[in-house]
Amino acid sequence: MLFSTKTLNLHKILSINHLKLFTQMSEHNELGNEGELRAQAYLREKGYRIRHTNWRAGQLELDIVAEKDDMLVVVEVKTRTSQALYAPEVAVNNRKIKNIVNAADEYIRRFGWQGETRFDIISVAPMGQEYIIDHIEDAFLPPMY
Repeated sequence: MLFSTKTLNLHKILSINHLKLFTQMSEHNELGNEGELRAQAYLREKGYRIRHTNWRAGQLELDIVAEKDDMLVVVEVKTRTSQALYAPEVAVNNRKIKNIVNAADEYIRRFGWQGETRFDIISVAPMGQEYIIDHIEDAFLPPMY
């Protein structure tokens, strides 16, 4: 099969754009992973015991499940570049809250948790070589269905 120069150039452009997108996604994932590691270290430093990280129930995921003072703490971690125009916790919308609560409900059932549960958000933003961590306790309540 013969390809024209125009087709080959288009293919080259698409390949370059795909590589750029892959690189951006890779950098985004690396930043997110680093943010979650920083959040875990922060929680341990504050006396939390990390029970699970990236716990999955089907398509749903809990970033961090921790425990402190007989309280199960479900933590959503939001990591953003320092150039983000909005606070990372703004990304936790009603749909995300519903997914977190549904996953937490499954977690509680599966592990037989009998105590209280709290939902927190930790935002992580790089600032030079450091990271700014903002921990919002009781960030939201489960919606009433």
